[in-house]
Amino acid sequence: MLTEKIFIIGLPRTATTSVCLAMLEQGFKTAHNAYTQKSFIQAQVLADTPIFCDYQTLDKHFPNSKFIYLTRESERWIPSIKQLLQRMMVNLQRNDGGFNPHLKRCYSETFAPLTLENINSDEFLAECYNRHQQGVIDYFKNREGDLLTIDVSDDDSYMNLLDFLNIDSDKAREGGFKQINIGGKVRAWQHLNNDFKVESTNKGRIDKILYS
Repeated sequence: MLTEKIFIIGLPRTATTSVCLAMLEQGFKTAHNAYTQKSFIQAQVLADTPIFCDYQTLDKHFPNSKFIYLTRESERWIPSIKQLLQRMMVNLQRNDGGFNPHLKRCYSETFAPLTLENINSDEFLAECYNRHQQGVIDYFKNREGDLLTIDVSDDDSYMNLLDFLNIDSDKAREGGFKQINIGGKVRAWQHLNNDFKVESTNKGRIDKILYS
C-alpha cells in the first residue's frame, strides 16, 4: 500500500523546518503548519502545528502514513523553546485574537499548564518534552516500520531519513540537512520559494475543521 502522508511530529525547535526543506528538495509537497483542509489534501509531508499535537488522531485518519519524530539535546532545546514561548506568550493567551485557535490549542495542550512562570522553568519545559516523547514511544510501540526517530545533528540522520522513505541515496543532498532558523529565528519557511511548498492558510484564513 502507498504511504498516505508523512508526518513530522517533533516539537517546535527540533529542526522541523530543516527537515521540511529537505523534503521539498526531494520533491515532496510539504506544509510546515497546516490550518486548512486544502493543506491536508495537497501536502504529502506535514509538520509543526497541529501535527506534533494530533499525531494519534492523524494516524487513524490517514492510515498507512509514516511518522518522523525529531529529538534534540535538552541543553540546546530548552533555551530555544523558552525564547520562542516567551515571544509567543501574549498572543497564545489573548481572548480577543492573537494566534489562530488550532495553534493556541496545540501549545496549550503540549505545554500545560501554560503560564509565564512555567515557560521560564527549565524543569517544566523538560517535563513537557519528556511527556511528549514518552507519548510517541508508547503509541508506536511495536510499530518500528511506521516511525523514524532522528536528531538532525547526528551525522547519519539525513541518510537514515532517505532510507526510511525508500529514497535512493544518489538523491542525497551534499552536506545533509541545511540548518535554518538559527539563533532564535523562526520565519525562514515564510521566505522560501519552492513549487512544492504548500501554504498553511488560505490567504490568512483557516478552516475550523482541518480534515474530515
